[in-house]
Amino acid sequence: MLEPDLVEDVNRAIPAVPSRLIVGVSGASGVVYGVRVLDALRDLGVESHLVVTRAALLTLSQETDLTPDDLTGRADVTHRLNDVGATIASGSFRTLGMIVAPCSVRTMSEIATGVTSTLLTRAADVVLKERRPLVLMVRETPLHLGHLRTMTALTEMGAVIAPPVPAFYARPASIEEMVDQSVGRALDLFGLDWSPVRRWGGLKGDLA
Repeated sequence: MLEPDLVEDVNRAIPAVPSRLIVGVSGASGVVYGVRVLDALRDLGVESHLVVTRAALLTLSQETDLTPDDLTGRADVTHRLNDVGATIASGSFRTLGMIVAPCSVRTMSEIATGVTSTLLTRAADVVLKERRPLVLMVRETPLHLGHLRTMTALTEMGAVIAPPVPAFYARPASIEEMVDQSVGRALDLFGLDWSPVRRWGGLKGDLA
């Protein structure tokens, strides 16, 4: 057994990962998922690092009454899309990983190739190379073979493809509850437990 002083030294040599998460918002329909991810991280006390594509801001204007400032104001840190010198572009900047919510097929495909043209896809590439969790809430349907092959490639690289599929066992009473359930289940993949998630409690009633 290690002496108490040595145990303390060893523990300090392996510091805990900072409680921060990178949030990418791309131009797919469903920008509300990104909005609620930021809200959830604020609730959980997790530092959020946001990067948003131009297409996402267009989607924001079409699908919500929010302004770009409303979106960025929810994040602790907002990075410019073309700022390849940002902290999140380096693997030495420690994070819990990255979520892209929503994730467009274009963004997904660029991440899969490793040929990144924006800070969003560069940050995702960094997360993959550092073997940290990368969760992509891909929004597209139906899917053709090229989409499926890209998803397979990303899964083999270590990413998690997590489309925001409604969980009807949770008995959602509104679109907001459906969104929050999907967001919470995606955050589960980082070990983050957000209270709005309704957990499966087993079958109810007499099934005999």
